Amino acid sequence: MTRFAPAWLAVAAALAGCGYHISGQGDLMPKSIHTIAVTPMNSTRYQLARLLPADITRELIAHTKYKLIDDPAQADAVLSGRVVSFSNFPTLFDQASGRATSVEVVVTLQITLTERSSGKTLFTRPNMEVRERYQISTNPQQYFDESGTAIMRLSKDVAQSVVSAILENF
Repeated sequence: MTRFAPAWLAVAAALAGCGYHISGQGDLMPKSIHTIAVTPMNSTRYQLARLLPADITRELIAHTKYKLIDDPAQADAVLSGRVVSFSNFPTLFDQASGRATSVEVVVTLQITLTERSSGKTLFTRPNMEVRERYQISTNPQQYFDESGTAIMRLSKDVAQSVVSAILENF
């Protein structure tokens, strides 16, 4: 076993200098950023306007070291955004009745993280598109509106994507 020790040391030394890191662990934010405020999102969809900031805030708390505060005037960085467009359309139809059985929701967002003191844009996604699908029962007695839960899933997906992109600065 000891004859393999030099080989392992060589591999470890090579990996140490190659820039390799575990995904989601990058932190390319300026060292001056300690607090972030997530502002309300402008949207004509009440549910999205309410869910997006809360989900992004939860995701930032869960996966970063930054302190989240309510007052943008006191934060080191401010994350703002708006829903540019919201559309939904049927994607599958029941052959017998012609009724839609699957609907896809497409949301386009503008997201920006700005350093408050300098006004410098740290991160931006001017046309972030997110999609979510949900099913519709063809039986009227079993109908349950799944659009609300689809919006909730979509909001969580957006939050994960935004925080991951900010951390990796892609």
